[in-house]
Amino acid sequence: MSMPDTEQQQLKRSISARQLSMIAVGGAIGTGLFLASGSAIAQAGPAGALLGYAIMGLAVYCMMQSLGEMATQLPIPGSFEAYANRFVDSSLGFAAGWNYWLSWTITLAAELVAGALIIEFWFPHANTTLWAMGFFVLLMGLNWMTVEAYAEAEYWFAGIKVITVIIFLAVGLLLIFGGLGEDAVGFQNWSLKDPGTGRSAPFVGGLGGVLSVFMVAGFSFQGTEGVGLAAAETADPVRNVPRAIRSVFWRILLFYVGAIFVVGTLVGFNNPDLLSGNEAHVAFSPFTMVFAKVPHIGFYAANIMNAVILTAVLSCGNSAFYVSTRMLHAMACAGSAPKQFARVNKRGVPVAALLATGMVGAFAFFSSYVGDQKIYQLLYNASSLTGFLIWLGIAICHLRFRRAWVAQGNSPDALLFKAKFFPYGTWLSLILFVAVVFGANAGVFTADPFSWFDVVTSYLMIPVFILLYVIHKWVKKTRLVPLDQCEF
Repeated sequence: MSMPDTEQQQLKRSISARQLSMIAVGGAIGTGLFLASGSAIAQAGPAGALLGYAIMGLAVYCMMQSLGEMATQLPIPGSFEAYANRFVDSSLGFAAGWNYWLSWTITLAAELVAGALIIEFWFPHANTTLWAMGFFVLLMGLNWMTVEAYAEAEYWFAGIKVITVIIFLAVGLLLIFGGLGEDAVGFQNWSLKDPGTGRSAPFVGGLGGVLSVFMVAGFSFQGTEGVGLAAAETADPVRNVPRAIRSVFWRILLFYVGAIFVVGTLVGFNNPDLLSGNEAHVAFSPFTMVFAKVPHIGFYAANIMNAVILTAVLSCGNSAFYVSTRMLHAMACAGSAPKQFARVNKRGVPVAALLATGMVGAFAFFSSYVGDQKIYQLLYNASSLTGFLIWLGIAICHLRFRRAWVAQGNSPDALLFKAKFFPYGTWLSLILFVAVVFGANAGVFTADPFSWFDVVTSYLMIPVFILLYVIHKWVKKTRLVPLDQCEF
């Protein structure tokens, strides 16, 4: 006898507290920290980079507080997609869900490309396609087995990144203050001046430099919202989700702000290699440049960091597989995707959703070999803004969530977890994310030479998001959910 649909669609609550906490922080640590943070210092100076990352870190903290309040009260499949359905409009949930799924499926392809390039550091003549296929099989296998397999792999992937950053901070401080038997570097790099503008190192890029970092920092933090999707498969979410949410801010503060302080102090903003750190070349990673200064181990710095960056890439790919699969499953449960994607096997894994995600991710990967990578660039660049659109949606959902909670006669004190700084923090994050969505890629309009291809790929997802919303609303005749009808 077949199981009823509700049982066939039921995920299993198997993610532990330690795994969820590492998933939360692991989403924020990736190549954005290990590679691109150096270019932020080159453009804005150490203080400008610190300020840009700190402001965006605050916005992400407020967003995660909003998500944490809703995810603790309602740890359900789909997370922010489901909250949009319940508290705003099912058309918003439809647009958010499909955009998020597509974005992370393309990100999966990007991590396969990056992983293959990283392998070339050790094996310059290797067949990168075969390596990428091997990584694909590994990540597919981890997500195919059980949710515990995904979570445990992510725990160790993220753990390696966390340990690396902690060692980096300790070694960096010792170098600054002369604790490794060498002369102290001190803060001489903070007193440098740009001969062209006369600005001093701390804010060498001026306000424009801070704004450019502000935009880049947001991309670095994307993935932290994955803890909301994991809440549906977390044991005792009422206790474990708030714990994971609270840890995010302090770890972002320590890892990003701390790392940028160390790099900006030890490496001058005018070091030309800093601007090369976003080119996936491990020798130009600011972490490599700092570790290379350590007596006796500097020779191995590039090898150490290449291994860590490979771990970061596999971690991101593992998360991309997980969150995109769970989003497709949740949309199927809500009727926004074909119903076969809602079915799970006896281990609680939505296999059909996993296979569909894998097929689209593989297509996006192989598109990197077609037409001078134009299709791949179009897909990848277009997906980059989706994270900010989702964060913006989370803020909107939270404002409606609170209004509905009170309108139905509930006290905010009765919430299982209360977001700090509400409503000011939620409004702050909303405003900042709107600025990023429309301003992050504004430079494409003044670029010389001007490129319509860059304009389209930079802003494509905004009209796509709006089009999905409008078509769904027109077909389904949806309306704003009245506050007294919002489901808790």
